[in-house]
Amino acid sequence: MCGIIGAVARRNIVPLLLEGLQRLEYRGYDSCGLAVYDDGRLQSARSTARVSDLAQRVADLGLQGLTGIAHTRWATHGKPATHNAHPHFSPSEAQPRIALCHNGIIENHEVLRRRLEEAGYVFASQTDTEVIAHLIDHLYRGDLFEAVAQAVAQLHGSYALAVCSPEEPHRVVGARQGSPLVVGVGADGHYLASDALALAGVTDQIVYLEDGDIVDIQLERYWLADADGRAVTRPQRTVQVHTGAAELGPYRHFMQKEIFEQPRAVADTLKDVEGVMPELFGDKAWPAFARVRTVLIIACGSSYYAGLTAKYWIETLARIPVTVEIASEYRYRDSPTDPDTLVVAVSQSGETADTLGALRHARAQGMDMTLAICNIASSSLVRECALSFITHAGVEIGVASTKAFTTQMVALFLLALSLAQVRGRLSDSEEAEHLKALRHLPLALQAVLAQEPQIIAWAERFARCNDALFLGRGMHYPVALEGALKLKEISYLHAEAYPAGELKHGPLALVSEDMPVVTVAPNDALLEKLKSNMQEVDARGGQLYVFADADSAVTASPSVHVIRLAEHYGLLSPILHTVPLQLLAYHTAVIRGTDIDKPRNLAKSVTVE
Repeated sequence: MCGIIGAVARRNIVPLLLEGLQRLEYRGYDSCGLAVYDDGRLQSARSTARVSDLAQRVADLGLQGLTGIAHTRWATHGKPATHNAHPHFSPSEAQPRIALCHNGIIENHEVLRRRLEEAGYVFASQTDTEVIAHLIDHLYRGDLFEAVAQAVAQLHGSYALAVCSPEEPHRVVGARQGSPLVVGVGADGHYLASDALALAGVTDQIVYLEDGDIVDIQLERYWLADADGRAVTRPQRTVQVHTGAAELGPYRHFMQKEIFEQPRAVADTLKDVEGVMPELFGDKAWPAFARVRTVLIIACGSSYYAGLTAKYWIETLARIPVTVEIASEYRYRDSPTDPDTLVVAVSQSGETADTLGALRHARAQGMDMTLAICNIASSSLVRECALSFITHAGVEIGVASTKAFTTQMVALFLLALSLAQVRGRLSDSEEAEHLKALRHLPLALQAVLAQEPQIIAWAERFARCNDALFLGRGMHYPVALEGALKLKEISYLHAEAYPAGELKHGPLALVSEDMPVVTVAPNDALLEKLKSNMQEVDARGGQLYVFADADSAVTASPSVHVIRLAEHYGLLSPILHTVPLQLLAYHTAVIRGTDIDKPRNLAKSVTVE
């Protein structure tokens, strides 16, 4: 969600801090800032604009230094404003002894705030973060590491911290609980970051901190202690981060680029798939899959809709009951458990706080068969699950998920096939047919992308509306949900999605000529039922915008607008029908002039509850 980068080095680190923040911009933020040690004092700059504005302020002030921290903030406590931007300082910005950046949420900040106010501290912000800065200052006795260790012992909630002090000018202390934080090991210094991407081009030697870890980084060394204060070591990994994915190329926005990268992303996800086998999900997958009696899928946002689609696939192919839970709800529910449940956690970043919390809740209930479907191999989710499947979507910069979503669905379809195979429900001929369809999927997606000009014409109409309704049936109902979400996320239009059969149970009251009704209409067993639902809309003066297969008998009229995709694609049809809905949302947002890649109030990686 928010982004952190810190450094202790032999060179001026200001360009490094700013470049790191720019690489983290895709995560979403509403303010940014940095603090660096220079010439015997701690100097800072903060902005409620983009990192480019911060860079200009830094240049105007002539800031430079060998030690410092920087941050992009997504507001949780206190509105987006300069005084709420990070870093935060104690006792004050004018006379800082402590500078601190924080990702996460401190749940007991009000109690700590009252205690610190009684001790004489004056608060300059409305944030929970400033509490930590003052608490560390209150405990500081000349050893920053000890002060941070004592402070975090009093914190309830989640945090990733980067802390520095002018009294110890070549030292940055970090701590992690529930929010990601990594150490970068370099030839000319050491670094902290919330995402290894921030350190691209600086170092590829990364150490991932575990919950409860506190790290002390200095020029020549770094060292770690765990939650009990014991010295520990964590594996140092070589992480290749490719910055080329952050180049826009000929596209207007990263979202448009990533929509058009989907054929390549799907092909890359399938490149090592030579056949259907549980081992695609890990060496120990076969005995685990043989145990499975039920499947529990936990996810948030678009990943949740991918899970809903997977429910249809797994129950149809493997005949295993599937429950799909919104992670933020499941983690606080006292639900029945079964040790023979396969828990599938789906997340693009692998750092989604609610999904990680739900996974830990499931494990605490005795469900130890865990599988991560994730785009980031080094993420917390992958490290905490027994099994994993890494999609190969590549770096996704746009906040609204596109290629990450479609590659998740590909992974979940492979899971359905693998579970069916283990249960003896997948013949050799059926496996061959499914693999043939998967391998043809990139070309089929290219054909859908060719429909962009027609979709742009529809977007002109949608851009003038205030509301939209999305309809689907069966396994295309989750696709309708995803289409409505995309329109909301980036165009700021209100949109709702319903199973088409539910129209007459309430939503039909919303239908008028001013509300476009988007219908996902593949040529499947439910098409005739869906056409009846469409007639209900048409009879009440509604305007239908139908994405139909080429062989669907859906007739266009002045009130029924039809774009025909390719032939019906069977069980994989939801993946194809997702793409035109992405394009519709994108071009509607273009016409409305919104900030497409960084929608207001949203963040890419949601690392807080």
